[in-house]
Amino acid sequence: MAGSLTALRYAAFTDDPRGGNPAGVVLADVLPDEDEMQRVAAALGFSESAFVAPSAERDVHVIRYFSPEHEVTFCGHATIAAAVAMVERDPALDHVTFATRTDTVPVAVRRDGPRVVATLTSPPASHRHVGSDILARALDTFGWTPDVLDPALAPVVASAGASHLVLPVAERDVLAGMTYRFDDLKALMTEQGWTTVDVVWAETDARYHARNPFPVGGVVEDPATGAAAAAFGGYLRDLGRIAVPGRVTIIQGVDMGRPSVLEVAVHDDRAGVDVSGSAVPLA
Repeated sequence: MAGSLTALRYAAFTDDPRGGNPAGVVLADVLPDEDEMQRVAAALGFSESAFVAPSAERDVHVIRYFSPEHEVTFCGHATIAAAVAMVERDPALDHVTFATRTDTVPVAVRRDGPRVVATLTSPPASHRHVGSDILARALDTFGWTPDVLDPALAPVVASAGASHLVLPVAERDVLAGMTYRFDDLKALMTEQGWTTVDVVWAETDARYHARNPFPVGGVVEDPATGAAAAAFGGYLRDLGRIAVPGRVTIIQGVDMGRPSVLEVAVHDDRAGVDVSGSAVPLA
């Protein structure tokens, strides 16, 4: 591997290092090879780590995402963390453009007092129907039956750079009591190509609570999942649950003791979804 390598640790979607979703941010002159990135991500031990290096194109940085077990196509909280880390190293920056393996992700950054707030625009968001047999298998891994689901929001597979099974539940207590069979859900997610399962509860039409199992990444639960928030925002837009342009707030991580706030915005002039949050360094 050529060039220098700086490994940083941030918590994204929070102003408090005790909350949010921890991420590794590895800044490099040249990206390491895949085996080295996987080794570093496993050593950092976070749900995802972002690896960032300049590209041949002016003002564009290459970004790759690795969980402790494998590469991930897109990760929202690590993107937010990476953008904030870059701004803290170069305060003149007001935007960053990341080139993932499949898409270009622009990130606007601004200072709000001592905070640095980053807003990513996801790849185009879409959703598709989930078959009844696959849904039944997924619910079974949680010990649930279809009567726990919210009748106003159909379960779907939603995507905005990565695919997520969205399971809207009808009661906050169901969300709070969520447990699942790790190996069984991991096997189903691997079979179906899902990155996380986004279990959500609607407090209001503008405020949602979420939990995100992530066994395929070797992690029981993600405390803040920007990619899933973008995918869910696109689903709400397509369903007409958000006025366009409009915003919703997603609260995540509360039930695991790492509260996180993700601000989601949809627009009528682009297919991607904006997800905003701050990030703070970890000691």
